Amino acid sequence: MTGYASAQHGAGTGSSEAESRPLSGRRLGLEIRSVNSRFLDLSFRLPDELRAMEPMLRSLLSAKIKRGKVEVRATLESGDSSTLPDPSPRMLQRLNSAQDAVRSWLPQATPLSVAEVLRLCIGQGAGTEDWGEAVPALAEQALTALLDARQQEGARLAAMLQGHLKQLRALAQQATPLVPLLVEQQRQRFLERWKEAMGLAEGAATPEAAQDRALSEATAFAIRIDVAEEVTRLQSHLDEIERLLKKGGEIGKRLDFLIQELHREANTLGSKSSALDLTRISVDMKVLIEQMREQVQNIE
Repeated sequence: MTGYASAQHGAGTGSSEAESRPLSGRRLGLEIRSVNSRFLDLSFRLPDELRAMEPMLRSLLSAKIKRGKVEVRATLESGDSSTLPDPSPRMLQRLNSAQDAVRSWLPQATPLSVAEVLRLCIGQGAGTEDWGEAVPALAEQALTALLDARQQEGARLAAMLQGHLKQLRALAQQATPLVPLLVEQQRQRFLERWKEAMGLAEGAATPEAAQDRALSEATAFAIRIDVAEEVTRLQSHLDEIERLLKKGGEIGKRLDFLIQELHREANTLGSKSSALDLTRISVDMKVLIEQMREQVQNIE
């Protein structure tokens, strides 16, 4: 299912439980995006400083998410002007020595500006920061928000599927009385044809024999077009889908299978159809089932 969540930690946030101490005025941002996919596909875009956290993040996400294409993006940014670093005398001395060494070889080199000195101080302090506690806590926070968003979408999908189930039940109810009506019509048609044949060939057969033959043909026709089993199985699959939607949990793969079975029964019903109304019902069923298939692939 689709979803998006983000969380911030560091300079100026002050709300994260993981913020146990200032981290050189830098801010950590974490985003998790999820789009529909039948399987779990995790991708990470992390700064070099956080590469070592990828196995932990992968384990955390795979324990809570089973389907979807999920992207995790982390960023490290310097703080605003109110959190400027305070360069130490030792750092300034090192920068001055480095500048003197460069200008001794390159006299035309431009002296360091204040902004460049501050940026170098931030970069120098970055490697000493320990994000080992902040990243897991921030990931938990973002993941909780993502799961909430996915749950809300899941509720909308469940409501949509319930509406489709209701329409499929109505179509199945329309198909049920059509078969006896078609059998009776075909039986009358057979009898009329045999009566016409008897009129053209007098004495060829007795009326009783003609009627028995017509009834036999009608019986064989009824067997060929009988869709009672298909309708019964279809109703059973609809009941199971409704039960799963009410139960919740990890039901996506089970729903995938049941949708395939629904499509199979609708196809069989259409292949046995000998009337336009039954064909129309079969087509309407397959349209609804295909719409359900597209959405079921999004459900975990």
